[in-house]
Amino acid sequence: MTYYPINEDVARRAKEMNSFSEYREGSATASYRAQVDKAALIAEHQKSTTDPMYHDTIDHLLDIYACKLAEVLNAGYAIETRCPSILVTGGSNFPVRKKEKQNAARDRNMEEYKRVEAILDKIRGTGRGGISSDDPNAILKLKAKLESLEQLQTRMKAANAAIRIKDTSKGDAKLFELGFTTEEIRELRDPDFCGRVGYANYLLSNNNANIRRIRQRIEELEKKASGAAPEGWHFDGGEVKFNIEANRIQIIFDGKPDEDTRSELKSEAFKWAPSQGVWQRQLTDNAIRALKRIKSIQPTAEAQPSTPVPLYPEKE
Repeated sequence: MTYYPINEDVARRAKEMNSFSEYREGSATASYRAQVDKAALIAEHQKSTTDPMYHDTIDHLLDIYACKLAEVLNAGYAIETRCPSILVTGGSNFPVRKKEKQNAARDRNMEEYKRVEAILDKIRGTGRGGISSDDPNAILKLKAKLESLEQLQTRMKAANAAIRIKDTSKGDAKLFELGFTTEEIRELRDPDFCGRVGYANYLLSNNNANIRRIRQRIEELEKKASGAAPEGWHFDGGEVKFNIEANRIQIIFDGKPDEDTRSELKSEAFKWAPSQGVWQRQLTDNAIRALKRIKSIQPTAEAQPSTPVPLYPEKE
């Protein structure tokens, strides 16, 4: 996570022009970073509840939030220096028109601040409505999505190559051939908040990472569909079961596990399912690897599973 700079000098002047209290050095930066830290917690929570294919998108949104928040806060401090408070200067010869312009600028900046805060809602919504491995048509849907992402990757690379053509007219002609509209071409050539034109490298990298993850998910689901059912095991105080029908790994304890064990289960994304009386998690290779890290549920010597982890064998 990156913090962006806050103009402490302008923040200090804004304070001096609007208050009799002394400015505390570094307070503007500290306040900004506290807001970014809260956003980072939202991002981490969202990542903990979504497929890893969305994590780069969440990180990118967090970075945009941190950058845009610094911009709007710095703009706000600058606006406050345009005209002092009447409480500081007194009413004699007070520049009323100047204050009206300042108030209008404040209103515009507040609208921009609201747009920046709306990025947090985008973070909270990222990854919802994805393709669940529980879906019987998951492989077909993932293959369709993979094809779409691969086409997007090819199109973005071709667009960036066209934008790099020195002759803008020839570059635009190439973009038209690729199916871009006049408005889309204008947006591609318009620099973003970091001065980049075309599709930024992070978009290509993120999309390529998503392609790799979806390929991995398809491979994993195809192995599950064609491989032998994994075997569970007994441990001291309970049992590990692989519920193929429900697509869940289920851990059944003879009694209530202690607090340390419950914390360990939660840290590995297992959740208590009171309707079934089990701790469970979706059946994936990552979940199977997580089982090996939970010390309290390791099989006894006489109860080793006959099928080793990973539990989905390669096809012959």
